[in-house]
Amino acid sequence: MRFVIVTGVSGAGKTAALKMLEDARYFCVDNLPIPLLEKFVSLMPEIHGEDVQNVALGIDARSGSMGELELILDKMQEAGYQFEILFMDAEDAVLVKRYKETRRSHPLAMSGRIDEGIRLERKKMEFLRRKADYIIDTSHLLTRELRQEIDKIFVDNEEFKNMMISVLSFGFKYGIPADADLVFDVRFLPNPYYVDELRPMTGLDDSVFNYVMDNETAKRFMGKLEDMVNFLIPNYVQEGKTSLVIAIGCTGGKHRSVTIARELYSRLIKNNEYGFRLEHRDVEKDRLLKK
Repeated sequence: MRFVIVTGVSGAGKTAALKMLEDARYFCVDNLPIPLLEKFVSLMPEIHGEDVQNVALGIDARSGSMGELELILDKMQEAGYQFEILFMDAEDAVLVKRYKETRRSHPLAMSGRIDEGIRLERKKMEFLRRKADYIIDTSHLLTRELRQEIDKIFVDNEEFKNMMISVLSFGFKYGIPADADLVFDVRFLPNPYYVDELRPMTGLDDSVFNYVMDNETAKRFMGKLEDMVNFLIPNYVQEGKTSLVIAIGCTGGKHRSVTIARELYSRLIKNNEYGFRLEHRDVEKDRLLKK
């Protein structure tokens, strides 16, 4: 039987993760009071059977004393109980935005300020984050991408990468992405916009891609960019970072940035130590605005 404790900061996706595990035929219990945890674990051999193969238990800052939970988890390990901890996390700015969109108050925001509630909760949950076997940062994940990660770990039993790296193309005229960690300006490269037959196309088309990359400057830049990013990623991991957004920008986010983002992504995914995703934020905006 696989026993998973699902926890994390409020608003990061704990409930969604539990629902996905339930869909994967896990027996799920949410918000079990911490004093009942030992009793629940002791009953697991009795509930294990044809209908219950795996169990997932949701715990958050509202479940009770985190100090008591730490002692119970230590006792469970000493007694030989095997369990895994999945910690759901997200950037503070993303959490604040999610709370404002849903118009909900943070469970620990005594003064009414969401950011203060997040700070208090992080302090309470820090030991669980340190103990976690898996940390999923949902700051930049779509729901389907979160499901893919959950299935990968708890259904397909694949090796999980705690660091998720997003390569994002964008147009400067639409603004720099607020969540970007690294921003690279590629407006120095030849612009397909000024080639009549290429103007209506995008960096997703081979004609545009080849036009941008068939240039010695672009090739040298890609080599230097790949080298720098490969140097930075393990250093970010060492500092405890679990998500990284690499933003590549050109004027409209349609030609050069899309091409360079595609090329960088194709080089980075050869490293299977981390998770990667590719997104083109503004590739269709010119076309939509003209309509």
